[in-house]
Amino acid sequence: MKPTFISILAVAAALGGTASAQDKIKFEYWYGLGGYLGDVVQQTCDRFNASQTTYEITCVGQDGYATAVQNTIAAFRAGKHPTVVQAYDAGTADLMMSGEFYPVQKMMADFEIDIDWSNYFPGISNYYAASNGELFSMPFNSSTPVMYYNLDDFAAAGIDTPPATWEAFEAALRALEAAQPDKCNYGYAPSTWVDLEQFSMAHGIPVASRNNGYDGLDAEYVYNTTQHVKYMEDVKRWLDEGLLEIKTSQGGINARDAFAQNQCSIYFGSIASHATVHASAVDGLNWDVAMIPVYEGFERTNTVVGGASLWVLSGKTEQEYRGAAEYLKFLATPESEKFWVSNTGYIPVTKAAFDQLT
Repeated sequence: MKPTFISILAVAAALGGTASAQDKIKFEYWYGLGGYLGDVVQQTCDRFNASQTTYEITCVGQDGYATAVQNTIAAFRAGKHPTVVQAYDAGTADLMMSGEFYPVQKMMADFEIDIDWSNYFPGISNYYAASNGELFSMPFNSSTPVMYYNLDDFAAAGIDTPPATWEAFEAALRALEAAQPDKCNYGYAPSTWVDLEQFSMAHGIPVASRNNGYDGLDAEYVYNTTQHVKYMEDVKRWLDEGLLEIKTSQGGINARDAFAQNQCSIYFGSIASHATVHASAVDGLNWDVAMIPVYEGFERTNTVVGGASLWVLSGKTEQEYRGAAEYLKFLATPESEKFWVSNTGYIPVTKAAFDQLT
């Protein structure tokens, strides 16, 4: 049977479509977020791919921030690393010291992509910048810790407002225990980010010498001499008295999920968990968030930015870098950032996005 003219055209069209897909400039992006937040990361990648026909980004989850950095280091040594990696705040110094990255501000200038860097909140952008202000990586998902609390449980225990001090917090735990002795009062998840870094920043006390390490690499830890010691002693006492329960994934359920499933009345976590709690909460869960407490006698100071930024790694082609630049440009638009913030709970990193949300 001879092929018809129409069937020949169909084959040609199919082949033409395949060739077009193959002609796209492809590059990889490794990210550390998982679960619901990881799904939203994937949506940003799909939105970018759908917005243009020149580049194709492949986004690969790495099952955790630390794993993303570790896997990237191993892949870099093997010459199989991604073009872009999402690195959390604790990995910033490692990447800076490695020197194996393409500073995003320089990359955007090299490709003549105009970004208003002054639009980024200084408290966020300075975290990822050199001493001269040049951004090494692109701020992406920024967060701060908050206290999640069950409004109905608080009402049942006679607690009118969320505790602003740790002394009031202990009183709240005792009231919750008296009102609902069979329920977990406080689902505690050990976290250096909340327990040490953010606790210290909120109290205006140092974690290390030399301006917390900003003034030199010869800094030494000093947190064993500060109010942090008192806090950890209180946490241990609350555990011994049954006022809190340790909740981790290794133990069966993490603190966030225990709160969302109405197993615990309080948990401390990232503001970015807001969307996950909302999506996974049991029907009828009535909850809110508040600032983390401080001890009496301390003036509350600002916590520091957590979360992660996007790093462009060295060793890639100019075309891959151009694709990465276009992706970061796409993420930097107020529309893209509004999509990200609205669907995750992370705080805006630019003034323009903040204005769109207010």
